[in-house]
Amino acid sequence: MATPAPAPATLLNSDATEVVTPITDWDGFSFDTRQVHVGEYADENRGARIPPLTLSAGYVFDSFDDGAARFNGGSREPIYSRQGNPTNAVAEQRLASLEGGTACVAVSSGQAAISAALFALAESGEHIVSTASIYGGTRILLGRSFRRMGIEVDYVWDTDSDAAWDAVIRPETKAIFTETIPNPRNDVVDIARIAAVARRHGIPLVVDNTIATPYLIRPFEHGADIVVHSTTKFLSGHGAGVSGAVVDGGTFDWAASSRRYPLLTDSLRAGLPSLLERFGPAAYAQYVREAVVNDVGPSLSPFNGFLLHQGIETLSLRMERHVDNSIAIAHWLEEQPEVAIVDYAGLPSSPLHEIAQKYYQGRTGSVFAVTVKGGTEGARAFTNGLRVFSRMTGIGDTRSMVLHPLTTTHASFAPDLNARLGITAGMLRLSIGIEALDDLLLDLRGGLDRVAGIL
Repeated sequence: MATPAPAPATLLNSDATEVVTPITDWDGFSFDTRQVHVGEYADENRGARIPPLTLSAGYVFDSFDDGAARFNGGSREPIYSRQGNPTNAVAEQRLASLEGGTACVAVSSGQAAISAALFALAESGEHIVSTASIYGGTRILLGRSFRRMGIEVDYVWDTDSDAAWDAVIRPETKAIFTETIPNPRNDVVDIARIAAVARRHGIPLVVDNTIATPYLIRPFEHGADIVVHSTTKFLSGHGAGVSGAVVDGGTFDWAASSRRYPLLTDSLRAGLPSLLERFGPAAYAQYVREAVVNDVGPSLSPFNGFLLHQGIETLSLRMERHVDNSIAIAHWLEEQPEVAIVDYAGLPSSPLHEIAQKYYQGRTGSVFAVTVKGGTEGARAFTNGLRVFSRMTGIGDTRSMVLHPLTTTHASFAPDLNARLGITAGMLRLSIGIEALDDLLLDLRGGLDRVAGIL
């Protein structure tokens, strides 16, 4: 139950009229209220209700000493929009609140969020371990760009096996990575179990929560240390702007870990305390901001930051419709004769249904796979038979979308890897939007009729 709002403080103007101070601390309020209000600030010029779009590359220092203070960490005021922007700060504070984290850093895309999160933990000669079933673009990022930077990656296929984890974790392993609801097959993982592995080895767990969003699950509550998002997707919600975010859980004990994280625990400049000493439970987020985002430059456009915090305001409402539609469609697809497999963990027939119930009450998001009969030709007939669904890459839009992973996101993978990942010729990824359910079912029926015509 939400904590009742405190009574407004009563102040008086010089003419004795009452001034009611706005709420600035939204802790204790419900999710639905915080998604609307956290991070907002009143326009000091004209009283505009919506936080303004701040289009400024830099910020004026109050004085000589203020400039020095901002550069040595003695002030939280902005220096340059490469590190932060007041518009983006609204979205950062809002998402940190919804995830239950200590701080958030907004960046230019979901790939930038994963890169920033992991580059802050591992460097050349070090190592990352990931669950095997993750978004194809992330596999490419880890296997191409991270490898070029000298960071090696190993994958765990059996996430329930301690032996499988122990076989790949090394002394130089600096992070474990996973997704709450993997893209595209909805093959959910036991987050708390993976967190226990990470704790046993003294390694931070980084979780991509893009598809679930904090509305469906908050990974920090299950032992995660860092959460990343492609906020382009459900958080923004309308497919209009690209953005990403890194959220610090503030719970990992960087100083006590058996693995060294010197950029957090050691002083980076003579006479200056370490980031951990200065920022405490938000030290990791500050390092991401100062030493990764600032140096490499994946800064978020404030226009896209504005779209992001506007989108978050309706997150819970949209997610309810996304998931309601998805559950109904997944059940309906299972009954259709042209369908071979429906990969939706929330279905009672799914081998992952127990995990889906444990973490999501069976509501495992709105991105999942359906395999139609007829292989590639069946997939082509189905895709080309759709009229409401958009044929495009991307997920988490208000609009429903369809994609054939084998010839798009996974086209560069070896056939044996795709086979092991379950990416087959007849498999389609669906991202279910918020359109009327009957219209979506009618459209899907039209696609399946085209499949029936070639069988």
